[in-house]
This record gives sequence, C-alpha cells and structure tokens, in this order.
Amino acid sequence: MAGEAVRLLDGFGRRYAVAVRVATLPPIGAVALLQASAGNFTATAVAVAVAVIWTCAQGWPRRRATVPVALDVAVLLGLCVSSFWTGAVEDGNTAWLRLLVTFACVTWQWYTAPLPGIIAALVTGGSMLVVFAVAGLNPTSSLMWVLVMAGMSRAAWTVVVRAAERADRMGAEAERARREAAVVAAVRAEERELANSLHDTAATTLLMVGTGQVPAGASWLAPQARRDLARLRSSASGGRPEQSDLVDLLRAGVDAGHLTVELDAPRTLPLPFDVADAISGAVGEALNNVRRHAGTDRARVRLHGGPSALCVEISDDGKGFAVTEGASTARRGLRESVHGRMNRVGGKALIISAEGAGTVVRLEWRSDE
Repeated sequence: MAGEAVRLLDGFGRRYAVAVRVATLPPIGAVALLQASAGNFTATAVAVAVAVIWTCAQGWPRRRATVPVALDVAVLLGLCVSSFWTGAVEDGNTAWLRLLVTFACVTWQWYTAPLPGIIAALVTGGSMLVVFAVAGLNPTSSLMWVLVMAGMSRAAWTVVVRAAERADRMGAEAERARREAAVVAAVRAEERELANSLHDTAATTLLMVGTGQVPAGASWLAPQARRDLARLRSSASGGRPEQSDLVDLLRAGVDAGHLTVELDAPRTLPLPFDVADAISGAVGEALNNVRRHAGTDRARVRLHGGPSALCVEISDDGKGFAVTEGASTARRGLRESVHGRMNRVGGKALIISAEGAGTVVRLEWRSDE
C-alpha cells in the first residue's frame, strides 16, 4: 500500500506532466507555423490546432479520471502520419512533431507504471521514426534522442519515487516508535500512580503503626486499612469516568481521615477525572503529612475558583519546618504525590512553612482551553 509521500508524488507527477505539455505548446506551435511553406500553411495550422486541442483536453479531466495513455499514443501517431498531408518532410518541418512526441514520452514516465510508460515511449518514438522514414526522411541522432530522453526521465523519476518510498518508511517507523513510546509512557504513568497510591495509603498507615504513632486499640485503624485496600483495588482496576466532582473527592478524603479538617469549598466543582483525581490525591498527601509531622490534629482545606482555574490551600498551625531550596521535592511524598501529581496535569504546588509557624501547601491549576 502506497504511503502518503508516494500518493502526493503521484498526484504531483500527473499535474506537472500536464503543465509541462501545455506550457510547451506555444513555442512548438510557433516552430510549426514559421517553418511551414505557404502551400502547406493551412494544413499545418490544422494539425497544430488538433495538437493544441488534444493536449489541453487530455489534461482537463485529470482530477476525475486519467485519459488512457494508449489513446494519447494514438493521437500523437495520427499527428505524425499527418506529415504526409502537411508536407512536413518536404518543408523540413518535422521539428515540431519531434518536440511534441518528446515531451509526451518524457512526461508519461512521471505518472505511469514503469512497463506501460516505457512501452508507450518505444511505440510512439519508434512509430515516428518509421513514419518519417517512409516519408523519405533519413533517421538522425536527434530523432533517436526521443527514446534516450524518455529513458532518462524514467530513471530520474524512479529515483524520486524511491526517495518518497523511503520517506514513507521512515515516517511509518517514526509513527510506530511514537505509538510504542506512548504505550510505555502510559504504562509508566500507571505504575507511578499505583506507587503513589500505595505510598499515600497502605505504606503510610503501616509506617505510622511501625513507628508507634498509632496508640493501641485505635478505633480508626481498621476502617483506615479497609479504605486503603479499596483505593488500591480501585487504582488497579481502571475504568475511570471522564469527569469527577473535586468537592466530593475532597470531602471523602477529609471524612476518611482522623484529623479535624475544616473544609471551605463550593457545593460542587466538576473537573476532568485526571485533574480532580490528581488534586484530591495531592490534598490527601498534604493531610497525611499534617498527621505525621505537624504535631497537630487540626487542618484547613480551602478551595476557590472554577472549572477553568482553581486554587486549593491546605494549612495547619503545627510546628512547621524550614523550607530550603529543594527541600519540598527531596522526599518522595512531596516529590511524587504532591508536586508530581500537579505537574502531570499542568498545575503546580507551592509549600510555605517556617519552624513554629505552621505550613501552607498551595495547589494551583489552570485549564489550557
């Protein structure tokens, strides 16, 4: 199956062949009429008119159908035979016929298959030599050049076609590589999201238990473990909707935690699922950090904005920490679960904190549309 470059080249060859033959008609016609004797002028003018009408007419339907090359060959042979009537050989006025045939044989090579194009050139050029020889004209090297030029045209066009085929192969390989890269990127993105979900859920809960941050008999531990497991199963199963309500996701995350969280948000805020999931996941990780590191059990989540641009602030009055260059991305939780999630949906995260002054995590997102 021909590629895009080959198809474009085929169309260009047809159009350019017609353009060349039409563009050469005025000088060819002028040569014919200027070299015709007075007695043969009318007959020559009729032959030239037939050549002009045919050349223009056979190029006219090129967008709908292609005139068979065999018909083009027949018309050109008829014009060569007309030399008996126009006295072209007696007047030495065969140059215009030779030029007409030469340009036809050369341009056929640009839009025909190799075998039909070569056969058409051989038949037309050879028949022209026979006609002129019967009329009494000795074959000359200039007559033989018709076939040579047709062969050179075919060779040059073959090189161009092979270059187009190579371009199509390179384009196909590039497209295949792009698709493979997209698949790999999608797999890595899903693996990264699963790792983030694991970090934000079961890994965090297990770490708190292992470091002694969970008192014996904590009533929230078993429900939290069940929620962690449900989220991991949901992340692995796929089947995501196109849109999701960010406020519902935030409220579910706040209710599931064991912090006292003050949520300030509109009643609803529908967003593309990937955006809403990324923002709610980043908020969840920020609340996990409050629970684990801030030394307080209270936090505030404030959402303002709309479907095209929004800002979420998670703040606490805990012990805070010194924010140094690179500190907010040094730990995996902040790097992947907060900054990474926001970056992947075109947003950004800013962390403001100081020792003894609490922490503010600001998440900003703006739609590209």
